[in-house]
Amino acid sequence: MLLTITSTHQPATDLGYLLGKHPGRMQELELNSGIARMFYTETTLERCTAVLLLEVDHVGLVRKEGNDTFALDQYVNDRPFVASSLVANAIAKCYGGAMNGHCKDRPELAQTAIPLETKIAIVSARGGEDMLCRLFAPLGYSIELEHHPLDEQFPEWGESRYFTLTLRNTITISALLTHLYVLLPVLDNEKHYYISQEESQKLLEKGKDWLPSHPDRELITRRFLKNKAHLTRYTLDMLMQNDPVSDDPLGKEPEIVAADKPRLHDQRLLTVRDALLEAGAASVLDLGCGEGKLIKLLLEKKQFSRILGMDVERRALEIAMRKLKLDALPVHQQERAKLIYGSLLYRDRRLEGFDAAAIVEVIEHLDPPRLTAFERVVFEFARPKTVVITTPNAEYNAIYGMEPGTMRHKDHRFEWTRREFEQWASGVADKFGYKVTFTPVGESDEQRGAPSQMGVFSS
Repeated sequence: MLLTITSTHQPATDLGYLLGKHPGRMQELELNSGIARMFYTETTLERCTAVLLLEVDHVGLVRKEGNDTFALDQYVNDRPFVASSLVANAIAKCYGGAMNGHCKDRPELAQTAIPLETKIAIVSARGGEDMLCRLFAPLGYSIELEHHPLDEQFPEWGESRYFTLTLRNTITISALLTHLYVLLPVLDNEKHYYISQEESQKLLEKGKDWLPSHPDRELITRRFLKNKAHLTRYTLDMLMQNDPVSDDPLGKEPEIVAADKPRLHDQRLLTVRDALLEAGAASVLDLGCGEGKLIKLLLEKKQFSRILGMDVERRALEIAMRKLKLDALPVHQQERAKLIYGSLLYRDRRLEGFDAAAIVEVIEHLDPPRLTAFERVVFEFARPKTVVITTPNAEYNAIYGMEPGTMRHKDHRFEWTRREFEQWASGVADKFGYKVTFTPVGESDEQRGAPSQMGVFSS
């Protein structure tokens, strides 16, 4: 298994300091799984590439005590060739100091985000290309994939689950290695050792800075802990306790308001509800419903006879079900509101036939290249008569004392100015045959506008 890390930071040879491995010599480390070799294939000031080559002792693996795989697994398996928990262990052993953010000779460098390209040959992706994107794209990586067939001589056998994966990001070396340490075993969905409480502590430590806000944190936690339900529940509970925005399972921006003013989140939901009332909608989609706070407001109004909440986070849906107490409602009322699991990036026929859709502080969590898919799902396929979308106004961040270029939450992929939002929304309206009007949400500043902005699309 081959893992390469390439830096184009100037000077690129700083990568040697970060990894704690001298570019001028090859190093070997004997592991329980085999031998790890570390060396460099290029070391110029413009470009430096470090290589981790893991040669797995597959005979030793099947002789280990506690091997409980199927009978032929010791003869037919992919463990010597794919990135798995074996590689995660090698990363921890070979680059442990770098993963923990240590750099003895250049400590300031360890905290610096630099352009890094990582290539892994190969990964076993149980869930295919979609799973790769779900895991890495929310962390800011651009992804390049080379899909390998089962057998080039027999194309009729179809595609395999194996890819050569290339990731690019401007990131600290510690964050990169931590992401790989956690996500490679998750992607492979297999581990070579017994899973105990210790594994939960590993995930809490390695994922504390990024996992609580990851949209697929439940899937990551479950797979990392090899589907052990009690450990998964415990770890998720601990993650949410450590999450600074744990009251919002989708990780939207924290509310920054004075004590004597209504919360921005409440103002936003009331503004959206009023827009839906004004539109005369009887059936409403709440896409990215989170804990169901908007649904609760809608249930208070008899006008809304059919409400469907959808979210990509199962834990959020569980919280919504508990808070809304939908299963405790009379039978005739239970039909009025339902919750479903789903993604805004894929066509879903369950979303068709509604009068209106509300998408509250959701689009900024999508990677910009995926907005096109979102637009088609909502405006082309679901096509409600009214669509209400809110998103933060980046201009207002200065009122909060935020530095230019920073965002309200680490999971935001972008934050638009009023002009940028209006340009995007007007383009969507023209493309799909809607008209759009814009409304500020929250207390407005004369120069910077309101903290949030709303577009109401009508067909």
